[in-house]
Amino acid sequence: MGEYDAEVPELEGEENLIAAAKQIVRALGSKKNLTDDAKKILAELGTQLTTMTSICENEVDDEGRLNVIQEKIMSWETDQSMHWDFGPDEANDYINSADELRKLIEKLEAMCLKDDGEKELLRRAHDVLQTAMARLEEEFKHVLIQNRQPFEPEHMSFRSSEDDAGSMISLGDESFEESQPRDSSSRNSEEYIVDLVHPVTIPELRCIANLMFISGYGHECSQAYVSVRRDALDEFLLILEMEKLSIEDVLKLEWGSLNSKIRRWVRTMKIFVRVYLASEKCLFEQIFGDLGTANLVSFTEASKASMLRLLNFGEAVSIGPHKPEKLFPILDMYEVLADLLPDIDSLYADEAGARVRIDCREVLRRFGDSVRAAFLEFENAISTSTSTNPIAGGGIHPLTKYVMNYLNGLTGYRETLNFLLKDHDGEDAMPLSPDINPSTEEENTREGARDGSPLALHFRSVASILECNLDDKARLYKDASLQHIFLMNNIHYMAQKVVNSNLQSIFGDGWIRKHNWKFQQHEINYERTTWSSILAILKEEGDSSSSRTLLKERFRNFYTAFEEVYRTQTAWLIPNFNLREDLRISTSLKVIQAYRTYVGRYANHISDKHIKYSADDLQNYLLDLFEGSQRSLHNPHRR
Repeated sequence: MGEYDAEVPELEGEENLIAAAKQIVRALGSKKNLTDDAKKILAELGTQLTTMTSICENEVDDEGRLNVIQEKIMSWETDQSMHWDFGPDEANDYINSADELRKLIEKLEAMCLKDDGEKELLRRAHDVLQTAMARLEEEFKHVLIQNRQPFEPEHMSFRSSEDDAGSMISLGDESFEESQPRDSSSRNSEEYIVDLVHPVTIPELRCIANLMFISGYGHECSQAYVSVRRDALDEFLLILEMEKLSIEDVLKLEWGSLNSKIRRWVRTMKIFVRVYLASEKCLFEQIFGDLGTANLVSFTEASKASMLRLLNFGEAVSIGPHKPEKLFPILDMYEVLADLLPDIDSLYADEAGARVRIDCREVLRRFGDSVRAAFLEFENAISTSTSTNPIAGGGIHPLTKYVMNYLNGLTGYRETLNFLLKDHDGEDAMPLSPDINPSTEEENTREGARDGSPLALHFRSVASILECNLDDKARLYKDASLQHIFLMNNIHYMAQKVVNSNLQSIFGDGWIRKHNWKFQQHEINYERTTWSSILAILKEEGDSSSSRTLLKERFRNFYTAFEEVYRTQTAWLIPNFNLREDLRISTSLKVIQAYRTYVGRYANHISDKHIKYSADDLQNYLLDLFEGSQRSLHNPHRR
């Protein structure tokens, strides 16, 4: 063996022994006089020595690699500053070290570990990985928070999801709300994506998320994301002044304050769902999009609380008192939620979003119930409205204006009301006024009513209820003539409101003709009640030989009656100029013609001093009627 001593270096330990054995095998294998059996034995021995060398080298390499990685990761642990604040180089160095550790653990786990030393090596590697993942979780949250983009609706600009060039639109522009068509076919053009986090940081966030997920720490990464973005969503609602209110808080609000909050809710829902949540979903997909469906769960967890908070406010509004003034704002809430339902279904399409989808539909149903209840309350309020004192001068009652303007305002919700007022969910349709029955509707159809929809039926029912109430209010006037003036004014107002508004197509031409006839009948009845007895004084009785005393008495009685009408009816009011002029002209034609004829026939039988007024005087006095300002004809003089 001496000839090999010079070739074998001084070796220590197991590794050196294996190395020396391999050298001996190589030396023996170089001999030419070896038998085949000897060569076979040396070859097998060489293979075994090579395997033993590889195992030994791996053990030393794995432990050495772990030592280097552990030293690097633990050295960073002593520094509480964030690596991503120092630029990409240090961040990449940390990511690479953590990824190398992950690969080392995978390698060790793939090996068949037998002794305690090998198992301890793997345990130590897992401990180091846990430390690294905890640090990455903090770094992940830090990057998310420090790179948030401000979202202030009064001046925030955003880009359409279909326009990468970035068409800029201001959320503070009123046209944003008004430009939301209800046609679902144009929905994609309504969705806008905002960069909630600075775009430059998205690759860094995605890199951390990928490493944490493949390292088995995906849940921790998702929870870190959820905690940060949930706070961001809450902050956004505060920016929009949507404070967190319980149902009890909402029910205690005064109407003015509640109405203001409802309007803000309607606007917030549009921005929140179509802009903010759409952008939030996009951000999740950018970061977690390559990691399966976990991003959907995280999105739901992050946004669900804020979404349910908005829905809870809607629910509180829906269960409050169903006052008529709430009908318009609740209709707005119903329409915006119904319009957003496809968006919400898309955002919360996963199983975790089922509660949001279900709650949206439940709140929408409650809104529909509230609309029907408020409409019924509106009808009840009209029918039960009572007055102890009549409106001065027989003018238009505030109830008439309120009801007709209310109905006209509801025409903007025509499709929604037609859906909500019809036979709903198998239940009976909302009841109509007793004055509205099938035969009445058939008559309306024959007379030109063009709309037999649920909305038209209920509007005509409301008009009938109003007319019944006006009949009751007319009885408060002791003067029968003033009753007719009052009803003429109010029915004329109703008819004109229908003619000059969107109500025309709902009530129909037949209804308009019928009510034009009604107020004209009250006009005729006024003339008959007021002037028939007065003009009867001027009727010829006897012949020209009637006594002067009788003629004087008739003139005196006529003047007294006329002056009383003047004194009384100058205080009466016909607000509509055309209606007032028509009645003056009609009255003047009858009164002046009768007076002129009577004076012409009997003027020569009595002295001029007994003819107090000329026909022109009376005609001018008639022009003073119905102005709402009482006058008298004391000590009149002839003109």
